[in-house]
Parts: sequence; C-alpha cells; structure tokens
Amino acid sequence: MLRFWKTLNILYERLLLIFMALVLLICVWCAYDNYYVYSSAADETVTKYKPVPGVSSAVADSPITEDMVAWLTIDGTSIDYPVMQASDNVKYLNTDPFGAYSLSGSIFLDSACSPDFSDDYSLIYGHHMELGKMFGALDDFLKESYLKKHTSGTLMVGRNAETVYDIEVFAAMKTTARADTVFSPGKGDIRSYIQSSADVFLGDGGGRIIGLSTCAGDSPASRTVVFCRIIDR
Repeated sequence: MLRFWKTLNILYERLLLIFMALVLLICVWCAYDNYYVYSSAADETVTKYKPVPGVSSAVADSPITEDMVAWLTIDGTSIDYPVMQASDNVKYLNTDPFGAYSLSGSIFLDSACSPDFSDDYSLIYGHHMELGKMFGALDDFLKESYLKKHTSGTLMVGRNAETVYDIEVFAAMKTTARADTVFSPGKGDIRSYIQSSADVFLGDGGGRIIGLSTCAGDSPASRTVVFCRIIDR
C-alpha cells in the first residue's frame, strides 16, 4: 500500500511539473506574440519608405504594396503611416502595408471613398493599440487642451506624394459603429453631425473632411473619431 502511494505521489509531481512547464510556455508565447504585434506596428518599420514630394524615385524600391493611396501625418503625435485601400474593409484589418499577415493591420481608407480624397467626406480606419501605436493616439484628442496643441498635419496623396495637403484637426467624439452619418461616407450631413455631436469642437473652417476612426474600448461598438479638414494649398 505504501508503495502505491509513493508511485501516486511521483506521478502527481510529474504531472504538476508538466503543467507548470506548459504554463511557462504559454506565458513565453504571449510575451513573444505581444512583442511581434507591437514591433510590427512600430513607426520605424514603415517611415523609412515615406515618400518625398517632388522626388518620384523616393519609393521606387518600396516594399509597400500598390494598395497605398496616401500617407497621413499628424504633427507631434505617433500617427505617421501609409494609408492603404482595398476593395473591402476587411483585408487591412489583419494585413500590414507590405501585404503580410499582421494582427496590428494597417491604417486604411474606407473602400467606398475616392482614393484621391476628392470626396466631401473620407473615412480612415486603424486599430486601437497601446503606447499610441496605429490609431491608439486618437484617445488624447478627446481632451480639448491636447487637441488645441495638435491641430496640424499633412496628407500626401498618391504613392509618390503626387498631391500634398495640409490638414487641420478640428473635432473629436466618442460614438458608436451604428452612427451611419459617420461610418457610411456620403450618407447624411457629416458637417452638421459633427457640430451637434462632437465632444471637442474647435469650429468648422470649411473644406473636405477626413474622419479618423478607432475602437474606443468601452464596448465592441464604441468608437473614437477625430475629424480633420483638408486645406488646399
């Protein structure tokens, strides 16, 4: 009987060691996965391919795919990314600008919008990530003091920055994915909706509007949207 209990105890200890080893492997995998996701979203992985206005050869050897339609920069923030566009709004949720699978995805233009940003309202999406990666930086614009200090930016349209626009951030709001006026470009009066619903509103100076949208985290349908206007040079 004593031998039986010793054998059982040895078996228990071995099973416990196996279980602890599995837990350790899972922790290591999670740490690696988080590192991979955030390193894939790191600015420096793509900014070296940022086009230079007037230099058509600047991205001649760029591995960014032909789906790139623009480059978006908001001064003084971590937002400095190529803008991709596909025939649907699914592809770039989990595809990086180089065409590879990535949980961090890409910053991308709504498939219904004109790639030259000639529409009265264009909508750009990006994942909400910690440390301000991708569109995680949009949360800060819900504070009026922050928005007032970060109103300027640039939109370079075209793979070789064929057209360059100054942009001005003028409003921010928390809303839901069910807000058709925001998330169905061309449906409804977006200008009036912003004026009546924005949490922060600095005034409307006219011009075409760009919405920058990301998940808000409160619920699956919650969104943070920052609005900019295009300033024609």
